[in-house]
Amino acid sequence: MKLVSYLREETDQLAILVDGLLYNTQDLHPDLPNNMGMFLMMWEDVIEIAKRADANLKAGINPGGAGIPVQNVQLLSPVPFPTSCRDGYAFRQHVAAARRNRKVDMIPEFDQYPIFYFTNHNAIQGPGDIHCMPDHFDKLDFELEAAIVICKQGRNITAAEADDYIGGYMIMNDMSARTLQMEEMKLNLGPAKGKDFSTVVGPVLVTPDELEAFKIPAKPGHTGNSYSLKMICKVNGIQVSEGNMGDMDWTFAEIVERCAYGVNIMPGDIIGSGTVGTGCFLELNGTGKLNDPSYTEQWLQPGDVVEMEIDGLGTLTNTIVQEDSDFSILALKKNV
Repeated sequence: MKLVSYLREETDQLAILVDGLLYNTQDLHPDLPNNMGMFLMMWEDVIEIAKRADANLKAGINPGGAGIPVQNVQLLSPVPFPTSCRDGYAFRQHVAAARRNRKVDMIPEFDQYPIFYFTNHNAIQGPGDIHCMPDHFDKLDFELEAAIVICKQGRNITAAEADDYIGGYMIMNDMSARTLQMEEMKLNLGPAKGKDFSTVVGPVLVTPDELEAFKIPAKPGHTGNSYSLKMICKVNGIQVSEGNMGDMDWTFAEIVERCAYGVNIMPGDIIGSGTVGTGCFLELNGTGKLNDPSYTEQWLQPGDVVEMEIDGLGTLTNTIVQEDSDFSILALKKNV
């Protein structure tokens, strides 16, 4: 099942997507909530009703009337108001390449346990314009990732049971302002202003049953579902990145296990995979300069169109827009 949130009469409307058409949930069954927040809170009570409605739509049975062409609406994040947003660090290839490009050894702790950081869940957005301030354009970057959404509350969950808490999968673009990020990372508190202005997810939330045909074994010594899903990113129509979700060294189940240790995870929590290998300009530029000192770095510019596609999860498209402001927090630094 593919779930979509879109703007309808100034609020978020939940719909099921079938063959390019949107069907509002409340029109399909009176017990289905009309927004994703309530749907996730009521997940165990409504998911089977929604799946039956989805199966009927695919069979040509539609008691709720004609669908709405998806291209005729403004898509939101599938989860417009997430309860939190964590981002993991699951792809060893990306971590190793980034450290190699900085001429430092691979960190052994990567293979000992998964990690994550919290980002700004109020800056979650879906397809469309990404508004950036002047400082963001000092090495503005994309990050090609996948993400999950938690569908029921849990605490101290083991990796063996964690997949049951995953409501679905989405594409994720963890936008990054690299100069801001690298400056603040020197203070060892993790990403902050370099990351908090926009995290893009969408365009749909795809439930795990839709991905069964792509399932592969987890890597040796790991636990949880894994899927062979090709991941690509294009900037202005030119492919710049390619990877596969099956290359995750830590599974989402293992990341959830760590997230839920000693704390409650909640319906509506978003958890990202971290960047796939080759999945950002920071890594690509570093590799290019390592091989050729005269390599010309590439960063996102105003007007650029970023398209991310993952097999089974759709295509997420955004345009980079420059805010009408010259305000700079980099200019406020003291004792320079």
